[in-house]
Amino acid sequence: MATSTRPVHLRCNHLVNPLGQHDPAPGLSWQLAGHRRGARQTAYRITAASKRTGAADLWDSGWVKSDATHGIAYAGQPLASRQRAWWRVTVRDELNRTAVSAPAFWEMGLLSSADWSAQWIGADLAGGPESSVPSPYLRTIFNLAKPVADARLFVTALGLYEFELNGQRVGVDRFTPGWTDYAKRVQYQAYDVTALLQPGANAAGAILGDGWYSGRIGWRSRGYYGDRPKLLAQLVITYRDGTTVTIASDSGWKTAFGAIVENDIMAGETHDARRELTGWSSAGYDDATWNPVTVFTAPAIELSPTIGPLVRATQEIKPVTPPRKHDVWPEPVWIFDLGQNIAGSIRVRVKGAAGQSLKIRYAEILNPADNSFYTDNLRAARCTDFYILRGDPAGETWEPRFTFHGFRYVEISGHAGELTADAVTGIVLHSDTPRTGDFSCNDELINQLQRNIDWGQRGNFLEVPTDCPQRNERLGWMGDAQVFSRTAAWNRDVQGFFNKWQRDIADAQGKNGQFPAVVPHVDGVTPDGGPAWADAGIICPWTVYLCYGDRALLARHYGSLKRFIACLKNKSRGLIRVHPDLGEWQGFGDWLALDGSGKVDGGTPKDLIGTALFAYSTGLAARIAEVLGEKADAAAFTKLQGQITRAFQKRYVSADGLVTGLTQTAYVLTLQFDLAPEALRPKLLAELVRDIEVRGNQLTTGFVGASYLPHVLSRFGRTDLAYKLLHQKKWPSWLYAVTQGATTIWERWDGWTPEKGFQDKGMNSFNHYAYGAIGCWLYQNVAGIEIDPAQPAYKHIVLKPQPGGEITRARGHLNSIHGEIVSAWKLGANRFDWEITVPANTTATATFPVPAGAKLTESAKPFRAADLAAVKLTAGRYRFTAIWKTN
Repeated sequence: MATSTRPVHLRCNHLVNPLGQHDPAPGLSWQLAGHRRGARQTAYRITAASKRTGAADLWDSGWVKSDATHGIAYAGQPLASRQRAWWRVTVRDELNRTAVSAPAFWEMGLLSSADWSAQWIGADLAGGPESSVPSPYLRTIFNLAKPVADARLFVTALGLYEFELNGQRVGVDRFTPGWTDYAKRVQYQAYDVTALLQPGANAAGAILGDGWYSGRIGWRSRGYYGDRPKLLAQLVITYRDGTTVTIASDSGWKTAFGAIVENDIMAGETHDARRELTGWSSAGYDDATWNPVTVFTAPAIELSPTIGPLVRATQEIKPVTPPRKHDVWPEPVWIFDLGQNIAGSIRVRVKGAAGQSLKIRYAEILNPADNSFYTDNLRAARCTDFYILRGDPAGETWEPRFTFHGFRYVEISGHAGELTADAVTGIVLHSDTPRTGDFSCNDELINQLQRNIDWGQRGNFLEVPTDCPQRNERLGWMGDAQVFSRTAAWNRDVQGFFNKWQRDIADAQGKNGQFPAVVPHVDGVTPDGGPAWADAGIICPWTVYLCYGDRALLARHYGSLKRFIACLKNKSRGLIRVHPDLGEWQGFGDWLALDGSGKVDGGTPKDLIGTALFAYSTGLAARIAEVLGEKADAAAFTKLQGQITRAFQKRYVSADGLVTGLTQTAYVLTLQFDLAPEALRPKLLAELVRDIEVRGNQLTTGFVGASYLPHVLSRFGRTDLAYKLLHQKKWPSWLYAVTQGATTIWERWDGWTPEKGFQDKGMNSFNHYAYGAIGCWLYQNVAGIEIDPAQPAYKHIVLKPQPGGEITRARGHLNSIHGEIVSAWKLGANRFDWEITVPANTTATATFPVPAGAKLTESAKPFRAADLAAVKLTAGRYRFTAIWKTN
C-alpha cells in the first residue's frame, strides 16, 4: 500500500525554530519526505497556535489547493515582542491521503526600542590606532525567588562578545554579533537560557573582544568604527506564575581585565593564563576588586534581528604528520602540517613552567627550498598568537576566542620540551552554511579541485564573503562573490548568508544608487564598485531566487535594485558604461587576467565589460520586475536592455565578427549576454576558439571572464574544448594549483611556479575562491543538473549531462529546498548508465546523451520514451541504461 507523503524539515524564513524574529509575515517552508514515484502535494493547510498543543488561535489557512511548499507568508494574528507561534502543516497528496508535520515554532524578538531597557556598557580604557587594551570582563549577580518557566537572553555588542551564565557559556556561535556597518546597524542574538538558570543566586556576564568594530579591518589601523567594545544585554525571565523580571546591562554591573591581554582579528590574540579569572561568571565569585562599568550613550543605529547563519566551529583537524623541529636562532621552532588550508584557529595542549611564553605563527604555504614558513603574502597582518602558561603540572589547553587566521601550517616557538602532533588541533571556523551538494568523477585531480572549491568557500564565507582569510584585507569584495554565487549555492546552503549580506549591500548603497566594491563598505575602497563588482548587488539576489525561490528577498530589495539600474543609466554616456570620455575610474577590469601585458586588470576594455554587465543587470531587473508583478517596470527595463545591446553592438562588434579588445573575455561576455547579432555569433565563437587553441588550449581570462568561459563553450557546441581547458594541467588552468598540492583555490593562476617562484607578495593569497566558479559548470554540464528559470528552486529540474574529455563517470547531488537531487552516470562502450533521483513534489526533464536509436531500460525493464532528448520524469528514483549499436 502506498504511504502518504509526510511534511518534514519545517523552516521559518529559511531558519529552523528561530528566536528573535522581527518579520511580521515570515515565509514558512517544508519538504515532503520519501521517494515514492509520482509523489506530489495537491493541497496544504497551515495552523499556528500560541501553545504547542493548543488550538489554532493565531492562524488557520484552511485548505489551500496548491503544490507550493516554500515561502508561504504567515497571515495570522500579529505577534507581539517575545511571542512564540507554534505551527504545523498538513498536506494532501495526489492519492488524496493526508499527513501532518511535527510542530515547529518561531519566536519574536524585541520589536521596538521601547522594549529595550538595557544600557550600553564597557570598560573605561580604550585602545589606539596601533595599540589595544585587554579584553574587559563584565558581570552582575541577581536572585530568582520563584520557579522559572522560561528565559530569553537578548544580547549584542559593538565589537565581539561571549556571554556566560552561572559558569556556562551561552550558545556555540563565534564572533557574535557578526559584522555589519556599525554606523548604521548592529545585529542582536536571542538565546533560550532557561536551562542555565538556578534557584537563588545567579551570575551573568560577558567577555568582550575588539572584532571588526574597534580592531583592524582591511589595511586600516584599529578603531575604524569605535575605540573600544561595548555590551548591550537584556535577560527576560518569565516565572511559572506568569510574571516577568528583566536583568539588563546597566551601571550596576562590574568590570575587570583578565587573561586576554590583547585581541585583534588580524594581529592575533595574547592570553596570559596566569591572569585567568577562574569562576568569574559564577554567583559565588568574589568581585570586590572589580570596578564599576562605564555606561555609554546609545548610538543612533538600528538594533536588527539576526537573519543569517552565525559563525561556528564546524570541524576539527589533526596534523597529518608529526611536527618537524627546525633548529633556528634564537630558539628552535616546531612546524605542524594540518594537511588542509583553512580559516580558523587552533587548540593547543601543552605543559610547562609558569610564565613560559609560546609564540604561535600561521602560514598557508612553506618555502619550497627549505620548508621554512612563508609569510610574506600576509603583508602587514601579524597573524601571531601568544600563550603564556600558568604552570599547571597536569598540562593546559587553550584556544583563542576573538581572532582567526588563514593557514595550513602552524609554527610554535618558546616551548622547552618536545612537542607531538597531539599538541595542536585545527578548528575550522566559518558561517554555519551546511553542506548541500557535491560532485565527483573518475578523475581524482578534478575531485580534488572540487574539494578545493568547497574549502575555499568555507574559508571565506565568514560573516561576509571575503576575498581571503589571511592577509590584512579580508573584505567583502563584491566581484568575487557575484562570480562565485551560483557555485556557492551548489556546495552549501547560502540562502540565509546572502539574505544577510544583501541587507549589508543595501546599507552600503550610495545616495546616487551606486553599490561599492566591498560590503560592508570601508573608507579607502572605491564607493562605486564599477563593472562586475557593483553588479553583485543585483546578480546575487537573482541567483538566490533561482536557487531557493526566494521571492521575498527580491521584493525586500526591489527599490534598491531599481536605484542601481538608474545609477548606471545616469552615469553612462550614450548607454556606454564607464565611457572613457567621462574621465572617471572605470573599475577593476577583468581582474588578474593574463591578456593585459602584465596589468592586473587585464586587456579587455573596461567600458566593454561595463556595458556588457549594464545590459545583463538591466535584463535581470526586467526579470525581477516580472517575478514581482511590476509589469510597467519590466517593460521599461526590457526596452532599456535592448537599447544598451544596440549601443554595445555599434561600439564593440564589427561586421566581420570581431569584438573590440580581441580578448577571450571580450568574446565570452558578448556571447554569454547575447550582445552580438545572432548571425554573427558563430564568427565570435570561432575567434574565441582560435584564441584558445593557438595558446595550446589555455585560457587568459581573469575573475570576470573565467566564470563564464566554460558555459559559453558548452552553450555554443564546444563542450569538447571546455573539457580540454578543464583537463589542462599547465598554468594558467584550474588544475595547475591542484598538481602543486593546493588544498584551496589560489588568487592567481600562477601563485607559485617552479620557474618564477612566488608571485607578487603584495597580492598572492592561496585561499581565494573566485576561480572556483568552475564548480558550477561541473554540476551543471558534467553531472548535468540545472534549474528551469520558469520554475525556480528546482521545482522542475533540467537533467542534461554532457560527457566528454577524460570523464567516464560523474556524480552530482544537491539537497535542494525540495529534497535530494541526484544525477550519477557512467559511460561505457555503447552504453550509458544513469541513476537519477527526483525529489517529491517536483518533476524533471532528462536529456540522454545517446544516439536517437538507443534502447532504454529502467530498473532492467523496457522504458518507452518518445524522445530521448526530453524524457519527462516525476518524483522518484530511477536506474536507466541506454544501449546502442555502432553504425
